[in-house]
Amino acid sequence: MSRTQPPSGAARAGRVLPQAAAALVVALLLLVIVRLPWAGDLGMHAATVQRLSHNLFHPGNPLVDADTPSPYYSPWMLVLGLVAKLTGLSVFVVLRLAALAGLSLLVTGVWRYVRTLSSHGMAPALALLSLLFLWGPLLFNWSGFLGLNSLALTVSYPSVFALGLTFHFWAWVTRATRGETAWGRWLWLGVLWALILLCHQFTGVVASLGALAMVIAARPSRPVLLRLSAALALGLLLLWLWPYYDFFSLFSAGADLEAIHKPLYEDLAARFGLVLLGVAALVLRFRRDRWDPLVLFFALGVLVFAAGGLSGHYSWGRALPAALIPAQLAAALEVVSAGRRAVRVGWACVLGAALLVGAWTQVGTLGYVTGRAALPSVVASRYRTPWVGYHWITPWVKYGDVVMARTTPARQIPAYGPYTVTPGYPDVFLPDAARREDAVARYFAAGTPSADRTGILREYGVKWVVGPGSLAGPGLRKVTVGPGSQVLYRVVP
Repeated sequence: MSRTQPPSGAARAGRVLPQAAAALVVALLLLVIVRLPWAGDLGMHAATVQRLSHNLFHPGNPLVDADTPSPYYSPWMLVLGLVAKLTGLSVFVVLRLAALAGLSLLVTGVWRYVRTLSSHGMAPALALLSLLFLWGPLLFNWSGFLGLNSLALTVSYPSVFALGLTFHFWAWVTRATRGETAWGRWLWLGVLWALILLCHQFTGVVASLGALAMVIAARPSRPVLLRLSAALALGLLLLWLWPYYDFFSLFSAGADLEAIHKPLYEDLAARFGLVLLGVAALVLRFRRDRWDPLVLFFALGVLVFAAGGLSGHYSWGRALPAALIPAQLAAALEVVSAGRRAVRVGWACVLGAALLVGAWTQVGTLGYVTGRAALPSVVASRYRTPWVGYHWITPWVKYGDVVMARTTPARQIPAYGPYTVTPGYPDVFLPDAARREDAVARYFAAGTPSADRTGILREYGVKWVVGPGSLAGPGLRKVTVGPGSQVLYRVVP
């Protein structure tokens, strides 16, 4: 009777290495959460928590002093606002808790979904590493995209929470379509689908495309399709009933949203070139199974992304993770799925080299834990300095005060409780957004008469101005100077 030979030392090391690397990356992200680097939309989400912690049922616009709904008032942000209200914790502490929850959901969700695709012990760790590092030689950061550097900057965002829920959702959908799952499980999936869409609409699109691919791949029976229809109906009902904003009105968002997303169609090879390894893996999977769910998922993602570019609906580019994620997962799974051992070893070497290239592109992420000064010069050159923030104005500017500021300050100041005249981001629910933007532009224009500036301040109830020192004049009293020689002025009668 033959006895199975135990794995060699090299084989054991090959299995442990991906798991150890994935654990180190997760530890790095936990340390990043402690520092909570500020960039992008963090101020928007902090402001949303601020408004909900002060008025849970009627928070108003999160950025400007206006009584309008906002798509940022999602179920997840409602929970965070309630936590802030009940505990009295700073919104930045609450966002750190949100980051821990989002990261935990993401890691466990990837593990659960990958286990529906492969039972191999290395598969989840390889998948996580591929999702974080299999990108391209040009650094790319965007909410809803899972590169390590992007995740470090957005880990507290609702998009990460929604992505974590999405991987769990896909795991449940995959298992539900493989058998006669009870009605209750399908109805729960309908609730979860609506929750993802409400928490982060673009991630909800990715979640929907992935689920559609999994349903098509399973070729479900008629009873399963009936349960699926009930789940969809329940999800749509919950979207319609959500009281904080009209979900379906987002389909008529304006041109500003398209302009912001146009860069998603630029530098594709430099940003995502390493994903071509995953495309090759998808070809191999397609040859083995014409109904492979990752292949179908990728095809749907490419179709939506391409349609957005061809039609000028550049916001559809946010569906790109629906093409990236299945390709990245396929690249990882080929290490444990290819037939002959020599092929698997060869693929593992190629994937390992690609992951090292991707890791080097994003090595500056270390600086979010150590700071630039502690980095070697070659690494420091890849570090992107986070925003400083506007905590320096808080000894004077109070909650609910209106501040006149340009776009970049307007993306941060509301995080501390004040409002700005114009939001730092497009707002489809703010009817006078264009008028507000024009008012801010006129106020800071060099040739604007003092009387006109005074009229603008009075119209919007402005109490403070943040701007350059050249603004000093009648009606403004200098209070303090902050980073970058920015000056805080008090508006005086």
